[in-house]
Amino acid sequence: MIVSSKTVPFVDLTLQHQPIQAEIEQAMATVVQRGDFILGKTLKEFETEFAQASGVKHGVGVASGTDAIALGLQACGILPGDEVLVPANTFIATVIGVIQAGATPILVDCDPHTALIDLNLAAKAITPKTKAIVPVHLYGQMVSPTALLDFAKAHNLIIFEDAAQAHLAQREGYKAGSVGMAAAFSFYPSKNLGAFGNGGMLVTSNEEVAQRVRTLRNYGAPKKYYHTEVGKNSRLDTLQAAILQVKLPYLSQWNQLRNQAGQIYDQGLKSGKNKGVIPMKNLSKGGHVYHLYVIRISEASSWSREQVQEFLGERGIQTGIHYPIPCHLQPAYKSLGYQLGDFPQAEMLCEEILSLPMYPGITSEQIAWVIEQLSLI
Repeated sequence: MIVSSKTVPFVDLTLQHQPIQAEIEQAMATVVQRGDFILGKTLKEFETEFAQASGVKHGVGVASGTDAIALGLQACGILPGDEVLVPANTFIATVIGVIQAGATPILVDCDPHTALIDLNLAAKAITPKTKAIVPVHLYGQMVSPTALLDFAKAHNLIIFEDAAQAHLAQREGYKAGSVGMAAAFSFYPSKNLGAFGNGGMLVTSNEEVAQRVRTLRNYGAPKKYYHTEVGKNSRLDTLQAAILQVKLPYLSQWNQLRNQAGQIYDQGLKSGKNKGVIPMKNLSKGGHVYHLYVIRISEASSWSREQVQEFLGERGIQTGIHYPIPCHLQPAYKSLGYQLGDFPQAEMLCEEILSLPMYPGITSEQIAWVIEQLSLI
């Protein structure tokens, strides 16, 4: 076994947090001094600022990205019995959000070159019960907004974006979160904009949708002790909002650094395609925010993905898999009625994908080390 003296972590949050630690501590201290820990002043400010940064009018902070999907779909008018189109290769939270909204997730295969939902296949999955599509802007790249808008118009569907991995991503003149009726974001710590715990946000330009989510997140109460709906307790803590508010002004710069790192990877891995090392395609150019940098270890490679992971790990390079099991093959969701073979592209990707180190501050030397090691397989 080879143990390398070089280390390339999969993610290094300290590079983001150390330079702004004093700002974060001051922001948290202000909330502590004010004592408005639930639905406080800083939360309202951050909701407005994040909505504006995303190109929409309203933001509603909730406890998680999953809740942003569930409550957001309800607020958009999705009812029990409705069907919602969802990519089969998303994180399971997308499916959970649809189910918690009372709807039925209808899974759709993906484009193997981008891992984004295949809208041609989505069209074939539509029934009279289909009311919405949840395009997942996976890995930091948006599904084509113009194609989505044309698709939704042709089939009379609501667009509800899952932008959990796409903070401030852009494509075709649109920002993530501004394409559909509403969108969900996650502030899980490793996201491009991450809290110090769980958190999420619903964004929309529809005032009625925003107000309904405000009600649903707060026990179904538009005002204290007056409950008009069966809601839940799902509020973004003011302390988390304070942390996120400090980090938001830096997000564009951090995204730019991620995109630059992605370009270095793309350039360095060009020759690897002949060996079966295939990067996911960037169709968004500078608008891709690279929450993850993902390659495929395809059938053309003489190495298995597990062998590549072990080889890189021995050389100090941490990797991940996002995600190893497609939604339809998860044991908890057998009741959806799918089986092996139903979504061949998603199944193939789940066997081949490998996420390489990616974070703001990763150096060109570190990326070069990853590329050099991949060239040896």
